[in-house]
Amino acid sequence: MKQIIVITDGNSNSGVCPVDAAAEAFRRGVVVNVIGVVDTHQSGMRGEREIERIAQAGGGLHRIITPSMLAGTMQTMTRQTVVGTIRQVVNSELRAVLGNDKATLAVLPPEKRAEIVRAVDAWTESVPLRVALAIDASASMKHKFDTVREAAVDFMLNLRARRGRSELAVLHFPGNGSRDVEIDVPWTTELAKVEN
Repeated sequence: MKQIIVITDGNSNSGVCPVDAAAEAFRRGVVVNVIGVVDTHQSGMRGEREIERIAQAGGGLHRIITPSMLAGTMQTMTRQTVVGTIRQVVNSELRAVLGNDKATLAVLPPEKRAEIVRAVDAWTESVPLRVALAIDASASMKHKFDTVREAAVDFMLNLRARRGRSELAVLHFPGNGSRDVEIDVPWTTELAKVEN
């Protein structure tokens, strides 16, 4: 499973359009989720609309939060995305097996449904997972960097607690010079690299 979690205030002003980038990632099989970190006085402003549009184009979820909610939201969003993807696969397999385009878990008897739900829960903890944190490094996000750093470390600790292999990459945008994105931490399972 591949996903990107974009952490932004939704006020992009340079580089590639984030909505177009999310759509391209989704076309390539990567779900793009967006956590909009806004201060309470920014609620209802333009950034929230951009956050929603990025997530829609990327086939993912979005949440509008204050900085103090970041760590918990990253964990919850990742779990919801993993469970949702596994359920889509299960429902697709059910439709193929039953020969019914509308078949879902709901068509199964309760005892069979419970068995599949238990399997989905087990898969959620054991499926290999790669999560890229794409962090908005524009001027409007600078005062939130300490919170973002703490949340990334906490998130990595949470990933390490899973049974399945979990890898994390950390990127920021806009990049330095002519590059749109800079890779800060390439794919890793090591907490120390994320902390640095």
